[in-house]
Amino acid sequence: MSTEPTPTDLEKETSAEASAAPETAAAPEEPAEETGPTPSLARTTVNRIGTGGRHAAASLRHILTTGHQSDDEIRRLLVQRQFGAYEEVRDTAREELDVVHSRITRLERIGAEDGWTPEQRQEVKVLREERKGRTAALKDLMKAPFEPVQPTADQIKRARRAGSTRRFVALLVVIGLLGALLVSAPQLLLLVLPAAVAVLWWLGRRPPTLVQRPVPDRLLAQPELALSASAGTTAAGAEEGPAPYAIADASTSEEAEEALRRAIVHEGGDLRDVTDGRREPWGWSARARFRTGSPDSLNEDKTYRNLITLLRLRRNGLLIEADPEAGDTCTVRMLVRSPFTPELVGSVPYRTPLSATIRDPFDLGVGMDTTKLMFSLAGLMLLMVGDSGSGKSGVMLAMAEAVTSTRDAVLINIDPAGTGVGDLGPAITLNACMDQDRIAAVFDFLHQLCSARARQRMAYGWGNKWRVSEEHPAMCVFVDEWPQLSEKNKKRLIKLLILARKEAIWFYAGSQFGTKDYLGDAIGPKLSGKLLGASRRVDTTELLGGGAIAEGYRSDLLRAATETDPGDAGQIYAHGLPGMANRPMRYQVREITPEHAARVGAERAAAGLPDVTHTLTEAGMIKDWNKLLKAEATVPVGPSAGGGDDELDVPHVLMIIAEAFVQEDDPEYLTLDQVHRYLRKDDAAKWGRWDDRDDQGRLRELGKALARELAKAKVQLSSERITEVEGQPRGFYAAAVQRALADDGS
Repeated sequence: MSTEPTPTDLEKETSAEASAAPETAAAPEEPAEETGPTPSLARTTVNRIGTGGRHAAASLRHILTTGHQSDDEIRRLLVQRQFGAYEEVRDTAREELDVVHSRITRLERIGAEDGWTPEQRQEVKVLREERKGRTAALKDLMKAPFEPVQPTADQIKRARRAGSTRRFVALLVVIGLLGALLVSAPQLLLLVLPAAVAVLWWLGRRPPTLVQRPVPDRLLAQPELALSASAGTTAAGAEEGPAPYAIADASTSEEAEEALRRAIVHEGGDLRDVTDGRREPWGWSARARFRTGSPDSLNEDKTYRNLITLLRLRRNGLLIEADPEAGDTCTVRMLVRSPFTPELVGSVPYRTPLSATIRDPFDLGVGMDTTKLMFSLAGLMLLMVGDSGSGKSGVMLAMAEAVTSTRDAVLINIDPAGTGVGDLGPAITLNACMDQDRIAAVFDFLHQLCSARARQRMAYGWGNKWRVSEEHPAMCVFVDEWPQLSEKNKKRLIKLLILARKEAIWFYAGSQFGTKDYLGDAIGPKLSGKLLGASRRVDTTELLGGGAIAEGYRSDLLRAATETDPGDAGQIYAHGLPGMANRPMRYQVREITPEHAARVGAERAAAGLPDVTHTLTEAGMIKDWNKLLKAEATVPVGPSAGGGDDELDVPHVLMIIAEAFVQEDDPEYLTLDQVHRYLRKDDAAKWGRWDDRDDQGRLRELGKALARELAKAKVQLSSERITEVEGQPRGFYAAAVQRALADDGS
């Protein structure tokens, strides 16, 4: 068995020497026997130089024994050698392939100039076969991932000893060379000795700090050298970390950060640090930064459930918000109690009649981090998705209550299966509930109003958006229970969602489901605003994209209310709201009770609602409006199974062109090249047939095919020269597309 001292033993010995140094240096302060100053000064100087020598020896021994290097640094150095060999094999394969390719190129040049001899022809054939084989081999090599064999604890110890030996040999070589130099030139001692004494005297008051240095950045910068989570339990020197503990046991920010760090490391996370621990009314929050891997992994089902168990959180009480500015960082919120206390949520603010404009931001609730759920309802095409019991109707009532406080917007209430936001009573300008025929009539009226307002905009010179005012108010249409609309009315609604925003006819729809099979079309992701209460995971990914769950939008974890348990009713995730960041923050919408809604509704009706008579008279539609009001006076016995007299079937090609304008944020025009992207996305086989041609040929064939398709569908629309663009390419103007949609619905 080897008796060679380990780095730890040497460091203990060195530390003992270093700790003794101050005592030695302090010796001159004891009472001296000599009475003259010279002996005392000499002794102090000698002692200080001696102490400096011990300090220098301790530092040198610390470096010689590799005590300044951590096990992780040595492990990374050993893995770096493996990675170097891994890369060397591939570099060699590339070089050999380049040599073969160069030989083939040289022979082909000879063949092109002078012709090949039979031997050269055979050589080229062999070389081409060799190139083919080497190319395939290189591809296989490039596909093979780097899978290092992590060094064991014994291998790391041997690496330390080898490093110590190399350093000791190098030191002997340096001492030998210096000695030879001094023997050959003794006069150098006059420079070396004073310099050495001065250095030792300087070190006499500076004890060495014998600690391990951080891993160098050059090693941290190579992700291939990191210790993977799977290897973490078997790697060298790996010891099982401290046991996780409940977050409720934390009393300081540091303890909360440590609890989270231990839990994530226990689940295999490779953390750089956990910072910004903060006590919240509902528990704790902290920021976790990863060295490797992704914060998104914390939202994986198994990891998520295990973290809740390790931290002893309430069910579904872990919220992970990915940082959009730093891909390696996330904010973790750990809930030990309900996040929305009455004190945090507050009471519903009182809004006096006609006190607001629809452009104002309305305070509707509060987020877990106390930020306000505050946004403007102007210009929104919004979809709220939530299961029965999610508080969906309450959220819509809160938004509708805000609308009725304005002086430049009116409220239209539509619900095929219930009364919608009917609790606001006389503050609602028009109701169409539980009657598909009446709903169809309202949708048709709004469609005609879109065309009329488009003509008015042009006549008034208002540009491409309706100018909302008290004389020309916006129309805010609340549509609850979207899936219960008849198929005909679903088509009407979808058409209005595409067409009506620029005419200040805005829709706020509610549905228990967010997928195409319930809504009638994949329109949900295209709407500007989305609210998600307790709902299915597929609804979240349908509306916000496949990565929404990993980003932290966990509406699937919210609990719908029951008869005896309020659950998480009224809690939502929001996306696409004006003036609010798109982040996976959970919000609580303040509940508007039916009694409060009835009281403010009566108060606002008594004060007078915004008058639409002037704007509808200008549009030539006041008679049609009065017919709708008269029809409302007749209360239906039950839901109508109808849905309008005529099938509203917008040709598919026209719908795609109109949706392209919506997705491009309603420009004045789109070129054929821009429209082609959306056509190709809808049906690549049909509209991507000319992608192998140059742009001129592709657009020429596209224009002809579009003209045939529009003519076949009897749509009065054709491409025209876009004079505002250099080169005047063909395309469509927004006004022409709107006229085509209006003609199609008339």
